[in-house]
Amino acid sequence: MTGYAQLWAADPPAWGRAGAAWGGLVGRVDRWAEELTERVGRLHTGWSGGAAVAAGTRIGGLRGELRSVAPALIEADQVLAEFAGRLVVAKARLAAAVERADSAGVLIDRQGRVSADPAALRPTHQSGPAVVQVAGGITAALTLAGQADREAAARLAELVDAAGSGWTRPPPPGRPPADADPARVRAWWDGLTPAMRRWLVLHESTVVGRLDGVPAAARDQANRLLVEDRRAELLAERDRVLTRLPRGPAELLDLRRVDLALAGLGALTERLTRDESPRAYLLGLETGGEGRTIVALGNPDRADNVLTYVPGMTSGLADATGELSRAARVRSRCAELAPDRETAALLWLDYDAPDFLHEALRSGPARDAGPTLHQFQEGLRATHEGPPARQTVLGHSYGSTVVGTAARDHGLAADALVFVGSPGVGVDHAGQLRVPAGQVWSSTAPDDVIRLTRPPEDLLRRAALAGTPLGVVTGLVDGSDGGLWFGRDPSHPGFGGRTFPSSRHGHTGYWEDGNPALDGMAGIVLGRG
Repeated sequence: MTGYAQLWAADPPAWGRAGAAWGGLVGRVDRWAEELTERVGRLHTGWSGGAAVAAGTRIGGLRGELRSVAPALIEADQVLAEFAGRLVVAKARLAAAVERADSAGVLIDRQGRVSADPAALRPTHQSGPAVVQVAGGITAALTLAGQADREAAARLAELVDAAGSGWTRPPPPGRPPADADPARVRAWWDGLTPAMRRWLVLHESTVVGRLDGVPAAARDQANRLLVEDRRAELLAERDRVLTRLPRGPAELLDLRRVDLALAGLGALTERLTRDESPRAYLLGLETGGEGRTIVALGNPDRADNVLTYVPGMTSGLADATGELSRAARVRSRCAELAPDRETAALLWLDYDAPDFLHEALRSGPARDAGPTLHQFQEGLRATHEGPPARQTVLGHSYGSTVVGTAARDHGLAADALVFVGSPGVGVDHAGQLRVPAGQVWSSTAPDDVIRLTRPPEDLLRRAALAGTPLGVVTGLVDGSDGGLWFGRDPSHPGFGGRTFPSSRHGHTGYWEDGNPALDGMAGIVLGRG
């Protein structure tokens, strides 16, 4: 895929569909494996002796061999999806070069050769630089496409070779602990053969799926293999709730929580298996409490720009796809503004978000989430391939408090922090957040009710001064000093950050089409803020 005509005619969605077809075989393999398990069970009911044991052992071995193919099938899906994504970027660069040629009076022949257009009647000193610029753009596009083609071919060839030599092989003893430095984890992972990595994905999915420093592709493989186990956990919990008699309000609330989580997991599974660009990578999935998940749209290890979005209160597995759609809108806008750059957007819902207002008035959940978010961002740095990506962390509502608290207490591997609809980020000045100067951003819509979250001590002081309930109301609406519940408003001039506008879309409308906040967020992710 190195020729001009080849790239121009390339069909990235077709490669994505081919990948999805390979990934779709995982479900079929699982069904075959379960059928073998059922057959072993039937054999044991009417057959005994040495031959029966040998047959059962052989069928069990076949089941294991079938299961061992699953990581490789998912890997084939990833390879082709990533190839399709890089072709999209290469074609965008080619289109930009052609557009530049049209406006500069430059001709491009069918082989991609560039020359000045005689009909343009421009002096050589004017057309020469344009020819060089267009030729450079075409070369860059073809180079990217060629690199992507060779890499995808090499990765698929390794899978073909593995089919003959064995998909998996046990690694040597010793695993990094869950809290190990991500750079150390990455070094350990790089020291394993592909067959050893697939063995770990298959047999230690829970470990691999959550280990920061393991590349996104392997975490995705491991967590996809765990989806049905997570569904079974929720169904088992539902059964336990149903057996409690009599069922009071607590049991009904538990039942509703589990049912919502099951529905949310179903919607998330549908997105994971959908033939849609960008491909989704499942980097974390837990069912305890309200449920947790980390999902990336596009492979963050290969992207030029990486956005991590942290949602606010009431977030859980039940509405993970809704929150993911917000990250998707920022990513889509980035693709529109910079089609020649790869952007990955992640939903980071790996903390116990407050469910009720009285819980959201405490900073405890934000403090508890800090180490985990810090570790995750360090992992993104450790696993990224090529030049470092521009990493942006975006927090909405209580999620902004999580981001700010993590940056303050632990530091974040981030080139920019963005806060929207914030009740405060745990500090009174941007300089306390430990990110590059000028890279703390905030936006608060004019009609966002979050503006009413005055500091508790301020409310008490005003009420005492007034001696009437009117003092409380005054404290709520007077925000001239920029004080909010969790510190100074990051959108206040005295905070020392930078702001971008939002129109009147309330507390949840920052991602709406037509809201300038969407362009503001995308511009920051791209480094154009």
